[in-house]
Amino acid sequence: MSEVRAPMRGEKNFDWLLPFCVLALVSIGVVMVASASIAFAADIYGDPWFFLKRHLLYLTVGALAALVVSQVPLSIWSRLSWPLLMFSCLLLMAVLVPGIGREVNGSRRWLAFGSITVQPAEVTKFCLLVFFASFLTRRNQQLRHWSSFMVPVVILGMVAMLLLLQPDFGSVVVISCTVLAMVFLAGARLPHTFLLVAAAACGLALMALVSPYRLQRLMTFLDPWGDQFASGYQLTQSLIAFGRGEWVGVGLGNSVQKLFYLPEAHTDFIFAILSEEWGMAGGLVVVGLFIALTWSLLRLVRGALAQRKFFAALLAFGIAVLLAGQAFVNMGVASGLLPTKGLTLPFVSSGGSSLVICCALFALALRLQTELRQQDDRKETGVGVIRQLPIFNPLQLGDRAPKGEAA
Repeated sequence: MSEVRAPMRGEKNFDWLLPFCVLALVSIGVVMVASASIAFAADIYGDPWFFLKRHLLYLTVGALAALVVSQVPLSIWSRLSWPLLMFSCLLLMAVLVPGIGREVNGSRRWLAFGSITVQPAEVTKFCLLVFFASFLTRRNQQLRHWSSFMVPVVILGMVAMLLLLQPDFGSVVVISCTVLAMVFLAGARLPHTFLLVAAAACGLALMALVSPYRLQRLMTFLDPWGDQFASGYQLTQSLIAFGRGEWVGVGLGNSVQKLFYLPEAHTDFIFAILSEEWGMAGGLVVVGLFIALTWSLLRLVRGALAQRKFFAALLAFGIAVLLAGQAFVNMGVASGLLPTKGLTLPFVSSGGSSLVICCALFALALRLQTELRQQDDRKETGVGVIRQLPIFNPLQLGDRAPKGEAA
């Protein structure tokens, strides 16, 4: 009889679901970027694999960034929270300066360094997650008072204004929802949170109503077929792709909508091409992977709270909300559930800055998981026993942050 190997210390605590979901989504992304962009790349650049090569290049950069991020302890990230916030604000201001920021289709969202472009809004997502996780860990008791509660709101408002000047309405929505969710988890009172959510919703609605092109997008979203050859063109072509896919799709590489019918087929609307070629079954697989990814991140939140590592818990929660929210918005836009927004599908869409930042967030989650597992190992051997949190109350994280988590 063969001998059964006992699991190594900490092996049983490693969550393989997280890397599996990310690797599966990245693999799907490589295949779909190649399929969705081949005709467009051949016509515009004379190389059918142009976008695939660029996607693989950014994926390599993302892997290197992930390697660097994973080597930095969480305590260091917490102490870097204010410098990261300042760095992101400088990038957002630099992109607005003529001659520095690159303008495309009326939006100034990119910084050009030769042939390399960087989107500051994507870098801001990473920086804000680290900053607010550290800030809220140190100030969770004060958040129950209105004056202290307004401090993160003012900071978020300043960043949102810089994003709206680009303009980047989609990133404002995703970042605002993520930060508000983190503020609620950190201990903000329900009346304060609901009042802030209502004010933010009214503000976003007002901006949509006073801006002609945003109002046009909203009207087109309600009835895309009313102007299907102008403002409703993207959405109607995306819906046609969903309709052609039916249950099992037309087959990989056989999409018709990617042949110059659907703009941004390899970026914002890649989910529509995926659903056309893989059908409803393929679309549900991608949705299931994002649900499993979110669930694995939320399990990290629970583990961090059990060890009273509140910075890690808030960081994992922020990553979960950000990735799940951006995936929901992207797939909702492609399927006609939400108005059109320029957001990529995490780990899947072609997009340099977005892909690199997603890889960095994944590495941050892996670092968090590793530190939690090491703490469990020390606890099992009787070293550094940590007092457990008996009951988690989302409105009261704790009296103070543990040592090493203050910025």
